[in-house]
Amino acid sequence: MTDSIPSAGARSERLLDGPRPSERVRETLAATWRDPPGIIGALAAINHKTIARRFIITTFVFFVLGGLLALAMRMQLARPDARLIGPGLYNQLFTMHGTTMMFLFAVPVMQAVAGFLIPLMIGARSVAFPRMNAYAYWMFLFGGVLLFASLAANSAPATGWFSYVPLAGPDYSIGKGTDIWAQMITFTELSGLLEAIVLIATIFKLRAPGMSLNRMPLFVWATLVTQFMVIFAMPSIMLCSTALILDRLVGTHFYNPAKGGDVLLWQHLFWFFGHPEVYLIFIPPLGFISSIIPTFARRPVFGYPAMVLALIATAFLAFGLWVHHMFATNLPELGKSFFTAASLMIAIPSAMQIFCWIGTLWTGRLHFRTPLYFVLAFFFILVLGGLTGLMLASVPLDLQVHDTYFVVAHLHYVLIGGAVFPLFGAFYYWFPKFTGRMLGETLGRWNFWLFFIGFNITFFPMHLLGLQGMPRRVWTYPHGMGWDSMNLLATIGALTIALSVLLFVVNVAMSCRRGAIAPADPWGAGTLEWSVPSPPPPHNFDALPVVHGRDPLWEKGAQPAFVAGLAADAREVLATSVLDAVPDHRPMFPSPSVWPFISAVATTVLFIGSIYTPWAVVWASIPVAIAMIAWFWPKRRENALAVAREQRP
Repeated sequence: MTDSIPSAGARSERLLDGPRPSERVRETLAATWRDPPGIIGALAAINHKTIARRFIITTFVFFVLGGLLALAMRMQLARPDARLIGPGLYNQLFTMHGTTMMFLFAVPVMQAVAGFLIPLMIGARSVAFPRMNAYAYWMFLFGGVLLFASLAANSAPATGWFSYVPLAGPDYSIGKGTDIWAQMITFTELSGLLEAIVLIATIFKLRAPGMSLNRMPLFVWATLVTQFMVIFAMPSIMLCSTALILDRLVGTHFYNPAKGGDVLLWQHLFWFFGHPEVYLIFIPPLGFISSIIPTFARRPVFGYPAMVLALIATAFLAFGLWVHHMFATNLPELGKSFFTAASLMIAIPSAMQIFCWIGTLWTGRLHFRTPLYFVLAFFFILVLGGLTGLMLASVPLDLQVHDTYFVVAHLHYVLIGGAVFPLFGAFYYWFPKFTGRMLGETLGRWNFWLFFIGFNITFFPMHLLGLQGMPRRVWTYPHGMGWDSMNLLATIGALTIALSVLLFVVNVAMSCRRGAIAPADPWGAGTLEWSVPSPPPPHNFDALPVVHGRDPLWEKGAQPAFVAGLAADAREVLATSVLDAVPDHRPMFPSPSVWPFISAVATTVLFIGSIYTPWAVVWASIPVAIAMIAWFWPKRRENALAVAREQRP
């Protein structure tokens, strides 16, 4: 199925020194890589840009829904002794908000943006395993729909997004809400693991010739580091949620101390995933910033090797922090001290990156546009969130504020400041590449200032509320506690954030219809994604480029070279070596297929059926197996193309 290509010799020289393709070849490439038309074609689509757009839109819808849930909670807490929402519904909203933001928005949207950009940044025509990429999207979508269907049916989970046992166990959580939560975890984490495999394989094996590891854009490095973290962290949450389902539905006793189980086992397994998840959310935005700052500073990023090492160090240290969330439990004090040290140490690589970004800005010629405003706000907010994180690393202080609004404030300063602000900057920066249109600059600045002001009005008072003793996870509070004015202020801030997000949606809608047409490189950036039209053609590159530096479009004196010899009438790609991106072989990629969608439907039936009877795991495995066999069954046309390629000189 593959045709090996030597890395030296006449044949390799021809491969790396081809002419630009003709218009006829470009049309053939577009027809070859285009998704089929119609409804069936939409279900069979596997183009990485199509799947990524679906991921981005779906995750943003979940972001808006999660924000509306938060706004409803803030309206309830605006005044003391309010009765807008009852305690039962409030617990459901609280659980749904956290679950939506952590599992249905924050991590998937980072993978979605990477799924669109990574092939363009590394000079590839597609992601690796494109059908798996499509299957991952459908699994993510069905899991999210399942969760919100439970809310519509008044059977949503109500035990918090962390679902602590024994509260989430069979004795204290009646109904199917917790089962649905645990199975939703299976949906989303399966999707996340598959996306991680797709992105790692893409980065390692599909880079353009010449793009060695030390020439990869920093966003590609951030994505690679994050996906390895996903592979090591997500099995932990899948394991503990599966054990919870077994306790509830089969009668096992993993978390039942009366039968030899341990409730702290849940916390260890959950937070071994949960704290690295903070960095799964945080590290990709570091890559966004490392792409945006050089472009608007008009110079390459300062300290590239230090930036890469800081990303890797952050990933390693992130797995040594999980007891940071368990300082209030009865663990040995000596053990807690080690996790305090790790919690302090992880600030060092983040500080290294901040100093490198400041160095880049300081020595550059700044061009202030909306993406850069969001990045500069990131510095201010993340530093505040990081400082409170260092405070919470101290066991005595953490014991005092652990279950107060101080922790809520810290969490949102880190996650929104460290992830959502850079994400909005990334949307404004890459929107021309996504759609071929420019987002409005005036509305963009209104969006920024309202979001920045609203965010600080909402969450800064929560630090003070926590220090004054207001507990988190409460649905109301009495008069006379001194919390009234700050809660009202936080609610006003939440309404301001909602107005800001509404302006962003209006900006996107207006720009998609009549925004300024975007050229290939509207910002004057230096990475490969800006070398192709906006939006990119189905095949990404008319001819795969050969890379000579870290910022290919800024390289002076380098003669442009392109890959020749790849078929235009077949989905043939160039695979390269892991370290130095030397041409290796030419694999054939699969064509669009509806079977990943059918497989996702069959898997969904299995997962949902298992909530009600363990026998669903047995019987529903049959349609899953049939769909998977049909998915991988070779087609006659693909066999014929493979034979033709093997006979090619």
